Amino acid sequence: MLFDDTYKTIEKEVEGIFRDKGSRFIAYLYPIKSEEEIKNIIAELKALHPKARHHCWAMRIGSDRTVFRINDDGEPSGTAGRPILNTLLSSDLTNVLAVVVRYFGGTLLGVPGLINAYKSATQDAINQANVIEKTIDLIFKLEFGHSVMNEVMKIIKDEGLRIFNQQFDLNCSLDIEIRQSQVNKVLGRLEKVEGLKWKG
Repeated sequence: MLFDDTYKTIEKEVEGIFRDKGSRFIAYLYPIKSEEEIKNIIAELKALHPKARHHCWAMRIGSDRTVFRINDDGEPSGTAGRPILNTLLSSDLTNVLAVVVRYFGGTLLGVPGLINAYKSATQDAINQANVIEKTIDLIFKLEFGHSVMNEVMKIIKDEGLRIFNQQFDLNCSLDIEIRQSQVNKVLGRLEKVEGLKWKG
């Protein structure tokens, strides 16, 4: 295959934990679709853990896996957000936010200790998660006349496409989802249908 049109993410929110010298590191993983969701999740966790010393996090988003952010939340630079992100990267997860809440146990762990703790807590949460593979799907709007309805529906059925919006007035319109690797093939078939137009 020329390009990969699947990505891995998690099914639902999970948590993991790591303890070292009295400090507790509680990791939360969330499936997310946009950066806008992060602020509310962090606020909820701060309300849930008001006595925690740090709420460090990393996120990676987008099916092309190129967008990521990290936040050390007061820990020494590079000891929290980066190890959390690296753990997400090594599991090849995207559309995920990982937040590690730290309760300080009174003993300093030093830089290697911190890196290990944030990494281990995140890894424990990933181990609890149900990792799922999703396909990268593109949405197209089809417009066509009633006379070619059966032809269009046959292509949709043959290719196993999902319809999530349909209108049958004077003209018909359908919103369909096509897996990225199928787009050229499906549009090639739809092109042959008389009077059909699409917008992608």
